[in-house]
Amino acid sequence: MTEQPPTAEYRIEDLAHISGATVRTIRAYQDRGLLPRPERRGRANVYGDAHLARLRQIADLLDRGYTLASIKELLEAWDAGLDLGGVLGLVAEIDGPWTDEEASRISRAELDAAFGGTSHDAAVAEAVDLGVLERVPGRDDEFLVPSPQELAVAAELHSAGVPLLAISGHLREVRGQVEHIASRFLDFTTEHVFQPFLDHPPTDAEASEAAALVRRLRPLAQQTIDAELARAMRTLATRYLRHHLSEALPGEARKADGAGGGPRAAGEAEPMAGGPGDVPRPRSAPGPVAAPRTPTDSATDSAAVSETVPKATSESVPEAASDTVSEAASEAVVLPSDAVEAVRALVGAANTAAFIAAAAHREVAARTMDALAAGGHGAHGTHGADAPAR
Repeated sequence: MTEQPPTAEYRIEDLAHISGATVRTIRAYQDRGLLPRPERRGRANVYGDAHLARLRQIADLLDRGYTLASIKELLEAWDAGLDLGGVLGLVAEIDGPWTDEEASRISRAELDAAFGGTSHDAAVAEAVDLGVLERVPGRDDEFLVPSPQELAVAAELHSAGVPLLAISGHLREVRGQVEHIASRFLDFTTEHVFQPFLDHPPTDAEASEAAALVRRLRPLAQQTIDAELARAMRTLATRYLRHHLSEALPGEARKADGAGGGPRAAGEAEPMAGGPGDVPRPRSAPGPVAAPRTPTDSATDSAAVSETVPKATSESVPEAASDTVSEAASEAVVLPSDAVEAVRALVGAANTAAFIAAAAHREVAARTMDALAAGGHGAHGTHGADAPAR
């Protein structure tokens, strides 16, 4: 009968030396369930070859980019006797990047220049704490930027006058809200898509199928949030503008502006200002006829009326804005009366039409520039829909 070689036994200090891990790390792995508990021999803890093999597995998976949480799931599947080919593919898919954006590097001098040319150590420390910047080992004057787009947003806000520490505080608030949204999306997809894979340890085929589903569903969260954020900004920005313009007006001016020549019925045309005097709707170009309004329409948009907005001409646009529009005939456009009134309160009745025309031209130009910068496909290219709402 062949005698089996004795099993190696290690104290925790010996196991740490052989495996390359620290005693503290070994104990942390035990606490997280990654490493089996040692055998108790009297007052001593004894580790064996299985512990050494497990430590080497963990180190290998960490080197391949897996998180400790993912490693725990993998090791549990391994202990259950499953083939880890599909499971590894699933974990790699989940741990993979959730954005196409690539990280970049920036020097401290470039960073200071991007934020007005002054050094702000407290703001840099905040950015590092938030993960907007990551320090490069051995390089005190260089940082890794995981999301160049996020850093560019911060630079743009700062150039518009927002203090750096206010930006970092706002990011902390937004991040908490976004993490809540991400958690809800994961709960939703787990309940309706991934639950069948979670009732039992997945087979290799099931893990591969789940990985394919992750790839398929990965962009949906961002696409949903992009669309809903654009909708919310469009709705709330109009309300904010109207509210703040109203608050900025003196009481008498609000009353005078509200008079506006008497009340108008819904759908009644209002002449728009287009120069020295009001420009009525041209007889040769009648405006759109408002459809019969339902009770729902009245409840949700009771202030909407048909407004005649002339295409701006050199006579109707003030000199400062005349180069932003081209000569063209008048055209009837339906606008909410409260939006028109807000603009009139801002620039005066004589300049209302010119202001609206100039604002429209500027928005079109800005969206065209955004689209070109985003993908070089022109205003009607594939990135045009992604241009941020202003």
